[in-house]
Amino acid sequence: MRLYSVYLRDHGRDPARDLMFVKEGFSWPAFAFTFLWALASRMWWEAMALFAVVALAGWGVAQFGLSEGFEAATSLGLACAIGLVGNDLRRAALDRRGFQEVAVVSGRNANEAMRRFLDDADVSAAGIYP
Repeated sequence: MRLYSVYLRDHGRDPARDLMFVKEGFSWPAFAFTFLWALASRMWWEAMALFAVVALAGWGVAQFGLSEGFEAATSLGLACAIGLVGNDLRRAALDRRGFQEVAVVSGRNANEAMRRFLDDADVSAAGIYP
């Protein structure tokens, strides 16, 4: 089972847009696609920062004339670091857009976590309708 943080905006009036689930832990899409993942997640500032960090790391390795093995290790290490903080970056972007963390739920995937969240009795009392 995975844990998901549940973010809500505007009392969930439009669940398709106002209810977001962010997985806890490592982000494989952030690891594999870095700034392209950030663009797809509508995180514009984070995408620019990730692009700058990746470009600067590549430029630094080239300027110092380091070996290809060191360049590969640097790229892999940077991708791992981005994967580790990817979901945290997404949480920060949701906070900036006015979302609030309202719960943590578990599930095998985001759909099951959403079902568990919406089946909770406190959800109907808060005025959130599926």
